[in-house]
Amino acid sequence: MKASRRSRKRRTRILLVEDHENTLRVLATALRNRGHLVTAVGTMRLALEAIQDGVMDLIVCDIGLPDGDGWQLMEIAQTHHRVAGIAMSGFGSPSDLKRSAAAGFSTHLVKPFDPDELYTAIGSLMPSADGTE
Repeated sequence: MKASRRSRKRRTRILLVEDHENTLRVLATALRNRGHLVTAVGTMRLALEAIQDGVMDLIVCDIGLPDGDGWQLMEIAQTHHRVAGIAMSGFGSPSDLKRSAAAGFSTHLVKPFDPDELYTAIGSLMPSADGTE
C-alpha cells in the first residue's frame, strides 16, 4: 500500500546550492533518501548552468556563495520560470528575511537548522511531492 501511494506522487526536482562541501553532501543524501531528485552544486555559476539545463520545482540555496549570493541566484531563476525557493543562511535578521522574500524565496531557514525544518518547509511548498514518510 505504501509503495502504491508513493508511486502516485510526483518526485520533487530540487536544485540544492551550498558551498560547504560536507553540508552539501549530507543535505543531498538526506533529500535523495526522502525520494527527491536532487541536483547538488557548490557555486552560483554551476547553479545557473543547472537552471538553464532543466526545470526545477524547488531551489534550496545558501545565501553566501563564493561567486555571488543566493538572492541574486533566485532573482535570475525567477526570470527563467516560476520556481519555489528556500533560503539557508547563518544570518536571520529581519532585513535578511525581507531580502529573501523580495528575491522570491518562500522560506528562510537560519543555520544551523534541524533537518526536519527543511523537510517541513519542502512539504509546505510542494504538498504533492514525494519524500513524506
